[in-house]
Amino acid sequence: MIQNIVKKSLAVALLAGIGFSAVAQERVYVIDQRDVVAKSGFGLCWRTGYWTPAAAAADKAGCECDKDLLPKEACEAKTAAAATAAPAVAGPKPTGEKITVAADALFDFNKAVLRPEGKAKLDELVSKANAIKLEVILAVGHTDRIGGAAYNQKLSEKRAAAVKEYLVAKGIEANRVYTEGKGKTQPVTGDKCKGNVKTKALIDCLQPDRRVDIEVIGTK
Repeated sequence: MIQNIVKKSLAVALLAGIGFSAVAQERVYVIDQRDVVAKSGFGLCWRTGYWTPAAAAADKAGCECDKDLLPKEACEAKTAAAATAAPAVAGPKPTGEKITVAADALFDFNKAVLRPEGKAKLDELVSKANAIKLEVILAVGHTDRIGGAAYNQKLSEKRAAAVKEYLVAKGIEANRVYTEGKGKTQPVTGDKCKGNVKTKALIDCLQPDRRVDIEVIGTK
């Protein structure tokens, strides 16, 4: 029991440190200062590392984010309660811009050290972030399918971390940059590229999978 309490406390502290917070210990989604759940460019909620189906059911954003995974009756009850609640006061409308940058434009193949061309692209992103009241920058690293799952997971995390390190060096607050690595789990090439032998043709074909998705969220 003590161990669980410590884990929850660490989760709250971690999220508070990145500019998004878990205002209560049961929160399992990344939320901003307006208590709004952060979402990817595909409309998916950002989960914390402490997400489980049971914890999502207890989170007030669970039905919004993971309705298909939760008991139908639980979400129906929450919807009815929300309908009778007083309307919330509208705040500034958030703006979000998602930029997908080819990893090859940022890094050499199989590397996580930023190239000069990659730094130039991130400089453009910093300019856009400075033009709004920044809430958070979400950076997600991806790899192609060549190599093992564990290796690619680490590589995607290192690339996302390299992006964060550079942005912070350019003046973006560290607690505004949230990073994640997805390894080779989210390819965009589908079944277009055939074979598994590491040939130049396959490496070139899989280039779109080697990418960093960067989303800038804030208010104007």
